[in-house]
Amino acid sequence: MVAVYKPAGWLVHRTGLDAGETRFVMQALRNQLGQHVYPVHRLDKGTCGVLVMGLHPDATRELAQAFQRHDVTKEYLALVRGWAPPISDVDHALRPDDAPPDAPVQDARTLLRCIAKLELPIASDPRFEHTRASLVHATPFTGRRHQIRRHLKHIAHPILGDATHGKGPLNRWWAAQLGLQRLWLHAWKLSIPHPVTGARLHLHSGLSLNPQDVKPANADLQDWNDRVLNMPWVHAEGPTDLPLSSKA
Repeated sequence: MVAVYKPAGWLVHRTGLDAGETRFVMQALRNQLGQHVYPVHRLDKGTCGVLVMGLHPDATRELAQAFQRHDVTKEYLALVRGWAPPISDVDHALRPDDAPPDAPVQDARTLLRCIAKLELPIASDPRFEHTRASLVHATPFTGRRHQIRRHLKHIAHPILGDATHGKGPLNRWWAAQLGLQRLWLHAWKLSIPHPVTGARLHLHSGLSLNPQDVKPANADLQDWNDRVLNMPWVHAEGPTDLPLSSKA
């Protein structure tokens, strides 16, 4: 198997839904390693972070089965609109995006934990004097398409930069504020059994919530450090083991 950092804006593999895209993780990785690689799971084009692939069919099958039996722990970070609740256990079934209206819904559950809050003394909406945002730690227990994005929308705290499930005017305001238009969703950690030995592997994207701790290894991590984590965050109420460099 191989674990890689998927950059924001890259597709995992070719798809007719985005025929104009030219950057594909599978193709780049195949060229880098000099051998074929096999997809196991996927990340949305706008999402960056940890991605795993198989190096031969047997390993790929074992890895895929680990995802299917929910023997994988996935952790994400998301920058969202407003002050999110301290903890939200969202058990909200979802219908596939491209399914007809009468298609059956699928079970979907995500644990969302607000780990930091932010309030800027400038208005993004004329109805309010200030602008609020939250940093949310998301752990999906099922693997539906756009699950985290749709569940955050469901609790009225969409991910900033989400063109499909968010608000256009707010996304544009934040893009101007941060100097970058993108989806602020990061695949942070992945715990998965090794496909041969079964030993637990704990994979980490390299993003530190204390941006002074680690020198960023790529442009995505630099963007998270400079544009997001260095803003004047304060810890959300309640215990947390996720430090921030600012007003902790």
